[in-house]
Amino acid sequence: MTYVTTDLQHCTLQCHLTHSVKTRHYKPKNWIITIMRKLEAVEESRAIMTQGKEWGVFKWLMEKRKVRGIADRATAALNEAEDKVKATWSDDLKRAYNFLATQNGDAGKGKKATKGEATAFDPEILAIAQKVLEADEETERQRLEAEDTFAEGERRMSTEMARQGAGQALATYDLHEKAIRKAEAAARTK
Repeated sequence: MTYVTTDLQHCTLQCHLTHSVKTRHYKPKNWIITIMRKLEAVEESRAIMTQGKEWGVFKWLMEKRKVRGIADRATAALNEAEDKVKATWSDDLKRAYNFLATQNGDAGKGKKATKGEATAFDPEILAIAQKVLEADEETERQRLEAEDTFAEGERRMSTEMARQGAGQALATYDLHEKAIRKAEAAARTK
């Protein structure tokens, strides 16, 4: 992470993100400055999942509870970072995101948004919220797929499936970080 600061009021920040992040937000005047740091829980999970791709059946059997706990802590840390970013959003963006999330949840129940409800939002804000929502949904799908793969591998006592689940978990962390960056970008708009 590199950053250059001349004054807190007029700050230029360049973050080069390689892996997991923790965010802090400062709002001097009308600027939003985000400082990213690696999340310890995610880095620990990345390390164990990378190692796990090489383990045999007995090592997986011995370490599965530890791996599950580490993965759960990493997911919780990423969710917390995401929530902190979304807390910096404007009220309009929060309402648009919640509206879209509700509509997606109701889509399976046959409910549709009325034209008047959708036009109550600025189209640009609605488009931004839609992109963030899609990233969040893709992240959740990938996370659930990794969990299912781990569960099936555990049931079958298959090291190949456990390794595949470890790879999927690593991909999930990357997707979650991309979703967080999209949420941060959304916070900087309007």
